[in-house]
Amino acid sequence: MHTGTIKQLLQKVPLFKDLTNYEMEPIIDLAKHRMYRHGTHIFMQGDPLTNVYFIHQGKIKIYKTDFHGKEQIVNVLQPGDMFPHQGFFRQDDYPAHAEVLEDAVLIYIPIESFENFLINHPEICVKLFRVLGDIIVDLQGRLEEKILHNTYEQIIMLLLRLSKNYGKEASDGMVKLTTQFTNRELANMIGSSRETVSRTLTQLKKQNMVADKSGAVVLDTDALEDELF
Repeated sequence: MHTGTIKQLLQKVPLFKDLTNYEMEPIIDLAKHRMYRHGTHIFMQGDPLTNVYFIHQGKIKIYKTDFHGKEQIVNVLQPGDMFPHQGFFRQDDYPAHAEVLEDAVLIYIPIESFENFLINHPEICVKLFRVLGDIIVDLQGRLEEKILHNTYEQIIMLLLRLSKNYGKEASDGMVKLTTQFTNRELANMIGSSRETVSRTLTQLKKQNMVADKSGAVVLDTDALEDELF
């Protein structure tokens, strides 16, 4: 991949899209790229933090595991996203596992070099802080869901969140999820069990709030919101 292609890819990342060609030059010089196959890990939780990654193609699952090996999905990232967000300007390890869900092309920059770039480009630091702020708000919302709502309500709120992040509006006004998630993965996102998620989805399907069409999950988001509120 030549530098012109890397520049085009990086300028599609929200963090860099407003930079001029001159401002992009130092970061292009630092950037490398690599293809990762489905099912492989980019890094493991606890590995020394060495690179920051930008997704050009594919999907990446970020998840943690406890001492018993139980999985908690933190996020599923798409093209244009960067990761990890934790660990900037501090000596740290990768805070979670990163697994490839779909064959991916990633651009990566050594973390020390990226930090030096940020120090010399405060406007990018401001954008990064906004991204981090959005992540904090999202995590606060998930914590409130866990504390204030029962499992049935948490599953509905999860479906609504997925519809915003991975949904595409269909011709009938429904929202189709562009990424497939197993019941186990859905359960791991909210710390529930696969059986509970399966029962809840069956109940929602009987009420025509959720449907399976051509192998994709389709959601009636208006009905789900009415059910919740």
